[in-house]
Amino acid sequence: QVQLVESGGGLVQTGGSLRLSCAVSGRTFNRYAMGWFRQAPGKEREFVASISGSGASTYYADSVKGRFTISRDYAQNTVYLQKNSLKPEDTAIYYCARAKGLATMAAIEYDSWGQGTQVTVSS
Repeated sequence: QVQLVESGGGLVQTGGSLRLSCAVSGRTFNRYAMGWFRQAPGKEREFVASISGSGASTYYADSVKGRFTISRDYAQNTVYLQKNSLKPEDTAIYYCARAKGLATMAAIEYDSWGQGTQVTVSS
């Protein structure tokens, strides 16, 4: 069974940057699209970004487009989320997930999830 372990969260000031990492176990890393989601207190989990299995295609929520970048390293079996120009509204628990198939914004299309990493942006 695949395991996903996020890291890199923390406290940062408005305008700062963070890079989240998601280490993925298993030998089939390149077969699956991967995604990042986030959940703020009192809100539903929302899509942030996804990347295709090949890495050729990426997708972003409008709220993070131009500020966040998703990437993957096949040698390290790791997915990254580079977050720049952070805002207080980016405060949330960030989750890494593996898609059942193609990259998508729908959480229901992801079948494996990490435990999450907290990101707090102070104003």
